[in-house]
Amino acid sequence: MRFEELKLVQPLLQALTECGYEQPTPIQAQTIPVMLAGRDVIASAQTGTGKTAAFVLPALQLLAAHGSQPAPKRRGAGVPRVLVLAPTRELAQQVATQASRYGQNLHLRTVCLFGGAPYPPQYRELERGVDILVATPGRLLDHIERGRVDLSRLRILVLDEADRMLDMGFAEDVDRVCAQAPAARQTVLFSATIDGAIGRLAARLTRDAVRIEISAERTAPVAIEQRVHFADDRAHKYRLLDHVLGNVGDGQSIVFIATKRDAEALANKLQDEGHTAAALHGDMNQRDRDRTLTRMRRGGVRTLVATDVAARGLDVPGVTHVINFDLPRQAENYVHRIGRTGRAGAAGIAVSLANPMERGTLRQIERYTGASIPAHVIPGLEPRARNQNAAVRQRGGMMNGKGAAPRWRAGR
Repeated sequence: MRFEELKLVQPLLQALTECGYEQPTPIQAQTIPVMLAGRDVIASAQTGTGKTAAFVLPALQLLAAHGSQPAPKRRGAGVPRVLVLAPTRELAQQVATQASRYGQNLHLRTVCLFGGAPYPPQYRELERGVDILVATPGRLLDHIERGRVDLSRLRILVLDEADRMLDMGFAEDVDRVCAQAPAARQTVLFSATIDGAIGRLAARLTRDAVRIEISAERTAPVAIEQRVHFADDRAHKYRLLDHVLGNVGDGQSIVFIATKRDAEALANKLQDEGHTAAALHGDMNQRDRDRTLTRMRRGGVRTLVATDVAARGLDVPGVTHVINFDLPRQAENYVHRIGRTGRAGAAGIAVSLANPMERGTLRQIERYTGASIPAHVIPGLEPRARNQNAAVRQRGGMMNGKGAAPRWRAGR
């Protein structure tokens, strides 16, 4: 299938060509026609499946069909016609950037609101008029309460990564935002899962919605080579990590770790060992987060040590390696993590470091993705406990196959 078959207008097709898109992904092929028909949607989709374009493209087309100028605005307030709620500032910024790219030929205005940033620049953006508003729930409510956002003319409401919003405690905020929007709106909800609390939320907010599920979302992209190294303890993980980073070459890497405190500690340790590393976690203020990501995109940071929350929606084109220093507690986050590499069809490598306590987690990930992760052994860095590798395939070498002497020392 090609995008032309989805009945998209020429300005959008031109923008997609300029972005290098040729064929719609499964979630796009199923969602776009339903949204263009005006139906509510409940879709199961994860990051990396093309879900942003799945809801942004039809929203742009529906806006363009009713005129390209922003709706009349109340004095001092922005009056959007499309609202996208996102759980994190990084995801909100990513969605806003994509909306601007796809709508570059339609003369529609996109504004992004998120916490941790000063209010006056956001006021000025809203006062200039807004067609598509992308926002995190808390900051949006602040603007609504200050009279800076008016949802009375809203036509389309999108909840992106709704499961993450509930996990982060935004359920009440989402309900308060939806109460401000017209009942006749079109509502679209995207979530990795659509059962339990998400199912109840969807039933409450949507009307006669079309349910879309893409089974392939559990599968890691084929362009990503996956490997696991078994470690005896945390010191052993450090040595393995140093070897992996030493073989990244000209690429960049993201190291996932469980806690904010450990992210800072590991980033400092890597810096002491000569790596250009930086931490990214939820306790950092917006200015520091933006500065870190800008440095990485410009090549000033080669290794980013991040927690799951901070890396949600993160898109850095130069990332060739993802390393799970700590395995994720939820198997679905594994697919999200490794999807930070292998973007836009590029090749990528995902390396997981697993200690004996994480063997159960590894099995859960393999059951979730439906595929085993090959175990690799680095000469000179083999785990002491041989039974850790007895039940899995072993392959010698790593990256370039050289057993370079690691710089890590136990107890440092």
